[in-house]
Order: sequence, then C-alpha cells, then structure tokens
Amino acid sequence: MSTQHQVILSLGSNQGNRLQNIQNAIDSIHRGVGTVVKVSNLYETPAWGFDGEAFYNCALVLNTQNSAETVLEKVLEIENNLGRVRSEVEGYQSRVIDIDVIAFNEEIIASKDLTVPHPFMQERLFVLVPMRDLNLDWRHPILQKYLPELLKASEDESKIKLLQSMDFPLKKMGLDQFNYIAIEGNIGAGKTTLTTRIAEDFNAKTVFERFADNPFLPKFYQDQNRYAFPLEMSFLADRYQQISDDLAQFDLFKDFIIADYHIFKSLIFAKVTLTDDEYRLYRKLFEIIYKEMPKPDLYIYLYQNTERLLENIKYRGRSYEQEIPAEYLDKINKGYLDYIKSQTDLNVLIIDVSDKDFVKKQEDYVFVLEAIQDKLSN
Repeated sequence: MSTQHQVILSLGSNQGNRLQNIQNAIDSIHRGVGTVVKVSNLYETPAWGFDGEAFYNCALVLNTQNSAETVLEKVLEIENNLGRVRSEVEGYQSRVIDIDVIAFNEEIIASKDLTVPHPFMQERLFVLVPMRDLNLDWRHPILQKYLPELLKASEDESKIKLLQSMDFPLKKMGLDQFNYIAIEGNIGAGKTTLTTRIAEDFNAKTVFERFADNPFLPKFYQDQNRYAFPLEMSFLADRYQQISDDLAQFDLFKDFIIADYHIFKSLIFAKVTLTDDEYRLYRKLFEIIYKEMPKPDLYIYLYQNTERLLENIKYRGRSYEQEIPAEYLDKINKGYLDYIKSQTDLNVLIIDVSDKDFVKKQEDYVFVLEAIQDKLSN
C-alpha cells in the first residue's frame, strides 16, 4: 500500500518564455511539493475562455505526503514566486504560470478553497490530452469515467498542437543503471522509510527486513549478555533465508530492487554485542553464508548523529527500543564506518542526514536523491 498521495496537476503559460516558465514550475514543484514522477508532452493550445496568446500546457503526476490543502497552498506560492499576478478583474486572463490541482488520488474534495476533481477538467482538452500521456489508471470519482471515456465525451473542439517531450528530475537521474540497491543505517536512521519512498517513486521491487518477528529482540534489550548470541544467530538465519527467498523472486539483471538492509549488518551488530569467543564462532558461520549472497550495485549508508537517532527512536515509540543507550548506537555507527572502509569492492555512498528530515520536507528528500545522482555522475 502506498504511503504517499498521487496528485495530478495541470500547468499552463501564455506570457513570457512559456517553455521556461513550465520547466521552472516543474522543478519548483519537485523540490518543494512532492516527487514529480511523470510529465506529459508539452502542447500548444488556444486561450480558453478569453482572447489571448496561445498557451503551452502539460500535466504531471507527483507523489506527496502533503494534504490536498497543503499542495494547493504550495503551488499557489510557486505561482507567486514565478511571477504570476492575480487581477481583481473577474474572468480568465493571460498569465505567466497557472497550476491547477486536477485530482488528489481518487478523492472528492469540496472545501472553501479547493474542489477536486477540478470541476471543469472534463470540458477542457488542454487538461485531458496531456493527462492521457500520463497513462494512469485513474477514474473520475464523480463521473465514474476513465480518461478515454472523458476524452470521447468532451465537446471541446480546440486545436491541440504537440510540441515536444519534457525533462524532469527523475527522468534525468538514471537510477535504472542499477539493479540492486541496499540502504543501510543505524537504528532509527530512517532506512525503511527512505527505501519505501524511493521504491514508490521509481517503481522498484522491495526487500524489507522482518526485524519485528525476532522473538529474542525484546529479551536482548532486557538482558544483553544472556540473549546476544541467540539473537544474532536468529537474525543471521532469518536474513539469509529472507534475502535468498526475496531476491529469488526477481531478476537481478532486469528488475530494479531496493532493500532496507544488507546481510553484512549481521556481522556489524554481532561484533558489538558478542564476546570475543562468540564473535569468532559467529564470523566463521557468517563468512560461509556471505559468499553466497549477491552484492548490491550501490550501498547507501544513512549517517545520523547519536542525538538525532535517539530522538527518532523515541518518536517512533517501539517500547523495546526506548532503553537503548547512546554508547550502543555509537558502537554500531563505528562498526558500520569501519566496515565501509574495509570494503574496497563495494560501491558505497555515505549520506549525512543528521540535519535532514526526508519524511516531512520534500527539499530534504530531494537532497538525498541528488546525492545519489552525484554518485551516478562520478
């Protein structure tokens, strides 16, 4: 189930450099509102409802965790920043940029400031034709019609001219050159959240660690000395079984797979939690298993300082994690960094997200994506 909302926006411009206005709007929406995952071709359409210069129009889909009202608020701010001046005169006018919220999932919203689906979308080819490019399985929740049916029923006879395809940030990232990415981090770093979001935005297959199923974990936090070895052995067996089973479902040469862990974490945690004798035995068993595991094309380590990790752990509220000491988190972090230094054949990217909130702030999520893009470029 998606953790984000799917929003359809319609963009138009008939003043100034129309292409640049549209492109600036797309980039601003991606950076400040939500992840732009699809953009239609660009079309030239006659002014609708008034005499004026022809418009450039396109449509886009974005994934966002913002509410519909927040999306509206943010796109109005973008219009203002890009130079749109709203007149007190009633009726349609020329504008530098126009961004309309066409749909928010398949919800019906009728508030003081926002009506979705857009009440006139079915009457306007400059909305419907670009939307067709998006290839969405979207049905109008009031009219109960899919887009081809809306297009067929439309009485708008405007001449729509195809101009060109449009670039957008995700299209330019080239993430598809990787088949298997592993995202790692300390307890509370947000690796599962980031994995989920990237997978949704890039239509990737996912592998998630089933950490909550381990019966030794709550006992370990109560009595570490007694339960460390069975805990780590249980984790190792489960991770080996799970990642073998999950990866076997996919084609490592064709599918794009993203995981919220890499099996080497077993060794990192074991080194921190086990006695020397236990660790030596554990490592022998681990190395037998590790040789059989496929290695990720890109290994991302989310670094967060210990203070921030403790805040995140407290916020997510898992009872058995609340007593984790700062010293334990420090040791885990050091274990990861030492491991990364030792892995000369692993493609590693360390991203410091100590002062970032890629859950609530779109610009911080874009920061992470751009760090991955920079890694791809080097």
